[in-house]
Amino acid sequence: MRTVLEEFYDSVPRPGSRVEEHGELVLFVQAGDGYPYYARPRFPGGRPTVADVLKVRERQRELGVPEAFEWVHETTPGLLDVAVEAGLEVLQAPLLVLDPEKLPEPHPHVRVLGTRPVEVSVVAELAFSSPGTAAGEAGVAERDAALEGAVPMSTRHRHAVADLPGEGVLAVGTAQRAGDVVEIAGIGTLPAARRRGLGGAVTAELARDALERGAELVFLSAGSLEIARVYERVGFRRFGTACIASPAG
Repeated sequence: MRTVLEEFYDSVPRPGSRVEEHGELVLFVQAGDGYPYYARPRFPGGRPTVADVLKVRERQRELGVPEAFEWVHETTPGLLDVAVEAGLEVLQAPLLVLDPEKLPEPHPHVRVLGTRPVEVSVVAELAFSSPGTAAGEAGVAERDAALEGAVPMSTRHRHAVADLPGEGVLAVGTAQRAGDVVEIAGIGTLPAARRRGLGGAVTAELARDALERGAELVFLSAGSLEIARVYERVGFRRFGTACIASPAG
């Protein structure tokens, strides 16, 4: 399974990026609009050094893109110490895979879309500005204010929204696919609407949609153990650790 995930991480950015190789690291540079990509170990079997990381960081600064690195710890365990020595701070995020038999019943107000409505970006931004699972202040009023002037974006991905009667879109998520593998990401719930099971429901519906469209493996990474428990309740189980690194401080 680790080889399958490595193939996924290596292949997903390639269609929309310029690929640069720096020692044992590969840097994906976003070719157009959208979220900037990352650098990661060469596939297969790269063993990056401190010099490789420093060289890529210098190149990222030159390009004006985030100094971002991602890898699976169990596949490239030595990179954790290397990244820290090179001045990076590493988030060790639980990596989870879907057990299809444990998917819950569909939520009546969650739907999957092949297009990206403006609510996806707006709700996600409000959700990630207040991380974690605790309830917060930002809610429907803040969403509606942010929607004014928001512009739809084209997408190659699938999106899910929890759209409740009288309240509108309260939770969102995205799924991206490469071959028979689907990654679920960007799960976010308006802080004022948390603790209602909506993030888990969106995750489950994206997973169900992926299986119905022929995916053989569905996975995601969680920002913390607390968030991972949300996904475990809708059929995911811990498989490994996704490392996400950026400059310390």
